[in-house]
Amino acid sequence: MASMAKYELPQLPYAYDALEPHIDAKTMEIHHTKHHQAYTNNMNAALEKCSPDVQKKDIIEILANLSQVPDDQRGAINFNGGGYDNHKLFWHNMKQNGGGEPGGAVADEIKKSFGSFATFKEQFSAKTVAIQGSGWGWLVYNPKSRNVEYKSMPNQTSPRTEGLVPLLGLDVWEHAYYLKYQNKRPDYVASWWNVVNWEEVDKRLSKAK
Repeated sequence: MASMAKYELPQLPYAYDALEPHIDAKTMEIHHTKHHQAYTNNMNAALEKCSPDVQKKDIIEILANLSQVPDDQRGAINFNGGGYDNHKLFWHNMKQNGGGEPGGAVADEIKKSFGSFATFKEQFSAKTVAIQGSGWGWLVYNPKSRNVEYKSMPNQTSPRTEGLVPLLGLDVWEHAYYLKYQNKRPDYVASWWNVVNWEEVDKRLSKAK
């Protein structure tokens, strides 16, 4: 690239093996250094072909206003910009010795929208396991309804493209789990609840409100 890349691959907030045995070190390493790196590189390449007006905006703002991106780059930004931002959120969604039930505002909002944490967890798991092909399951904040909601998104499309604020995301692309779980996506989803970083989700909710 002629000019410097605007975005760089963010560091993981923990070691590659920190989420063992739920997510294995090799998957984390490949997912971060190969897949997230590719989304970062391809997003930068697409942004280089956009106007300076688009380039100076933050990726979050760009995803929320995709109609402002030129037609010939919109698909690339949607996919790679979404992939960049989704993964940035995903790494921080998880932590060593995470899981359990949330406390604070996020617990209250989940109860308000879903009736109970157990119901939310069951619905989130079932709907995310059922995603056809590649995609993400999300707990989002909807500024219009002022409620938290479940939303599944295809491929790397960000909830931000629909005016929603992503709070908690689960990547169910096969590269996120295949080395350890093979075709057993339900096992991966069930195990992932043990590494959820609820404090981070709570922080995102406060910021969104």
